[in-house]
Amino acid sequence: MSTAPRRAPADLLVHLRRARDHMDRHYAEPLDLAAVAAVAGVSKYHFHRLFTVTYGLSPAAHLSRRRIERAQDLLRSTNLTVTEVCHAVGFTSLGSFSSRFRDLVGEAPSEFQRRWAATGAPHIPGCFLLMWGLTERHRSASEEKAG
Repeated sequence: MSTAPRRAPADLLVHLRRARDHMDRHYAEPLDLAAVAAVAGVSKYHFHRLFTVTYGLSPAAHLSRRRIERAQDLLRSTNLTVTEVCHAVGFTSLGSFSSRFRDLVGEAPSEFQRRWAATGAPHIPGCFLLMWGLTERHRSASEEKAG
């Protein structure tokens, strides 16, 4: 008997990818395991196990990583504060955001932002970005209601 973790059956991979893509698209929204598992069409426990074996990260770790990647983009290219970026990418706690950012990136978000600001690259005004985000959320909500 093998003790190696079982991989997801090929027909289930499509559903896991759909759920992962859903997390990637909706990273800034509150997402819980049950809701994402429902996108895959399996129980949350089965989803967690299969996702972790298939992608090498738990669903929560994947979502957190995606949020930090997006935060890096925002800190590099906008004039938003670290707190605004924290909330824009779906974190509700600045402390959790800063700790996770440091774990993944190797420096504090404020240090990362300061280092990139020193390059002199132009920034997108945060108000444009925030307005675009609200427009996109409104459009997505309208499409879901219509569909």
